[in-house]
Amino acid sequence: MTIEERSPFTEHLSELRDRLMRSAIAVGVGFCIAYFFKEKLFEILTAPLVKAIGDNKNTQMIFTGLPEAFFTYLKVSLITGIVVSTPVLFYEFWMFVSPGLYRDEKKYFLPIVLLSLVFFILGSSFGYFIAFPYGFQFFLEFSTDTIHAMLSMKEYLSFASTLLLAFGFIFELPLVLAFMARMGLVTVSFLQRNRKYAILIIFIVAAVLTPGPDVISQLLMAGPLMILYEIGIIGARIFGKKLEADANTEPDSEENLQKDNKQEES
Repeated sequence: MTIEERSPFTEHLSELRDRLMRSAIAVGVGFCIAYFFKEKLFEILTAPLVKAIGDNKNTQMIFTGLPEAFFTYLKVSLITGIVVSTPVLFYEFWMFVSPGLYRDEKKYFLPIVLLSLVFFILGSSFGYFIAFPYGFQFFLEFSTDTIHAMLSMKEYLSFASTLLLAFGFIFELPLVLAFMARMGLVTVSFLQRNRKYAILIIFIVAAVLTPGPDVISQLLMAGPLMILYEIGIIGARIFGKKLEADANTEPDSEENLQKDNKQEES
C-alpha cells in the first residue's frame, strides 16, 4: 500500500526531472548557438548607448579586468539562450501542469500565460527603444572637457539587463489588475478611490526596481506605470463587470426566492 501511494508521486518526480533535463538541453543549445554571435548580440544590446554617444570619441566602452569581457559575453549568450529556448520551456511547463488543471482552469491559465509573455516583451521593448535612448543621453550630458565617461562592459550589462527585466515585469500590471478584478479581489471603484495611494506605491516600486538612485530612471519607469495603472482600471472594468453585475443581482434573486417560498407556503 505504501508503494502504491508513493508511485504517483515518484512518477511526477520522474516526469519533472525529464522535463527539466529537456529544458536545460534547450537552454544549452541556445547558449552554444548564441556564443558564436556574442559580439553581434552585445553590439545590439549596446546600440542605444552607442547612438547616444554619437561622435564623442572621448567616451568608450572598456573592460577593467582581464576576464571581464569573456564573462560578459558568456552572460549575454546565456541570456540569449534562455530567450531563444522560451517556446521549449513554455511547452515543457504547460505539459507538466496541464494534466492537473480542470477544464475551466485551462481555459484561463493558457491565455494568461500567453498575455503575460506579450506584456513582458512590450515592456522590455519600451525600455530598449524609448527609455534607453533618453536615459543614456541624459547621463552622458554630464561629461565635460575634463570628465569623460569610461563605461565598463560588466556594469553596462548589469544595468541594461536589470532595467529590461524591470520594464518587462511592470508591464504586467494591467494583466494583474484585470485578473484580480476577475477573481473579485478588487473593483473598479476601489482602484479609482485609491489612485493616490497607487501613485505613491508606483514611485516606491520604481525607486526599488531601478538599479541606480538617479531620478531620471525612476521617472522613466514611474511614468509608464501610472499609465498602465489606468489601463488596468479599464481592464478591471471589462473583466470585472460580470462579477459586479452578479453581486448586484444576487440580493434581488434571494428576495425573489423568499417571495416564491412565501407564496408556496400560503
